[in-house]
Amino acid sequence: MANALQEQLLKAGLASKQKMRDVKTKKRRDRKANVDDGNAAFKQELAAKKQAQTEKDKALNEQRFAQAQERGQVRALISEVKKLAIALPKDGEVKFNYTLENKIYLVYLNEKLQKQLLNGQLGIVRLENTSYLVPHKLAERVNLLVPLWCGYLWSAQENTVVVEEDDPYSDYVIPDDLMW
Repeated sequence: MANALQEQLLKAGLASKQKMRDVKTKKRRDRKANVDDGNAAFKQELAAKKQAQTEKDKALNEQRFAQAQERGQVRALISEVKKLAIALPKDGEVKFNYTLENKIYLVYLNEKLQKQLLNGQLGIVRLENTSYLVPHKLAERVNLLVPLWCGYLWSAQENTVVVEEDDPYSDYVIPDDLMW
């Protein structure tokens, strides 16, 4: 039963179906126009804090990069990445996605390299529009000096498994490489 009053007015002949539709449409439009998601001042404050934090992080990264460049560490890092990079297999079957600066990149790997990435033995560094598979320690150094180059880096903090005491599925292991 939609609305008893509307039905009564319709039966009495005091309203028409077109008039009822118009009223419903007007109500819906009014509700959408008056919807407020929250406090506008609070949203502006959050946006300002986020903008200030990103500017602060960007300035800090630029400062680190400049200091590292002064010491010649960046050039050494570039040559070390290119020297120690593991060649990507040409017959890679497994697609591995990673994000860097809000962009999604992908590399094709074999299962062995994928397991090494997921176990923290390797990392991905993106340098000069090319993705390089490098040893984990080198990827950590790249992340410290130039975080903008580090595409994928396994960390123990992000990959710790929280086990509940009463978990009925604790005996079943979910594979890391589960593909849908």
